[in-house]
Amino acid sequence: MNYAYLGPAGTFTESALLQVPGAADAQRIPASNVNVALSMVREGAADAAMVPIENSVEGGVSATLDAIAQGESLQIVSEILVPITFVLAVRPGIDSLEQIKQISTHGHAWAQCRLWAEANIPGAAFTPASSTAAGALALEEADPPHDAAICSPLVAQERGLKVLVSGVEDNVGAVTRFILVTRPGRIPQPTGVDKSTLILPLPEDRPGALMELLEQFTARGVNLSRIESRPTGKSLGEYFFSVDIEGHVAEERVAAALSGLHRLSPKLRFLGSYPAAQGLEASVDTHNSDAAFSEARAWVQSLRDRV
Repeated sequence: MNYAYLGPAGTFTESALLQVPGAADAQRIPASNVNVALSMVREGAADAAMVPIENSVEGGVSATLDAIAQGESLQIVSEILVPITFVLAVRPGIDSLEQIKQISTHGHAWAQCRLWAEANIPGAAFTPASSTAAGALALEEADPPHDAAICSPLVAQERGLKVLVSGVEDNVGAVTRFILVTRPGRIPQPTGVDKSTLILPLPEDRPGALMELLEQFTARGVNLSRIESRPTGKSLGEYFFSVDIEGHVAEERVAAALSGLHRLSPKLRFLGSYPAAQGLEASVDTHNSDAAFSEARAWVQSLRDRV
């Protein structure tokens, strides 16, 4: 196996990848952005890619939601949760916060540390970087483009960077969710605590159109753990929905919901069923159990056999 991930080395994404069994000894290929990482999988240059999809503070990662919704189909096979904490690393010669005039990090990291920065280095200008590690590694250049970078403790430690302040995040206990993505193939077996991800286009923009889609989940007792709207990019007002549901396609209630959704929105994209990183086994009403669906289907078939 070889793995692509949002690089460079030392990102939180690499930390997530290292939690995958065997990944520490496999070839790990850093990618400059999420699109590149997923393209490597689509083109066969990598067997799988680890990318961020959701943060407990900022919500969905737009770059991932958009990249996985378009182009050749991909499949999510697992998810990893990584607790997020940040340090403030500085270039040589910086010994106090007052000396910092320019600071860099990834946009999502900045959103999680903005209040700390405004309170402690209010005069510093922010420059976005492609990743937290990229902003930190620039501090090693002969003429660094900025004075400081907000990054993970891992990259600071591995590169021997000078850390001026630790724990600069605004929300202690923040978590980022990462997904391992492959080309479509076998779906992991259900574990009892599973999640499925869908891309759900709105077939037409009219009153009640979204309700009709959501009713497919309600009628089968399928709980949504996340739903986000994203523009299709085709024209103003055209959106698709990125949805996580509790359950596995092997479950009758989930399969029935997908069948109903496909009738309403034929361009529905199934991104996989996989073990949930945390959560409880779903509470399923008796009338939504696999046995109830099987019994109902057999009853209807007995009627059709008489035709």
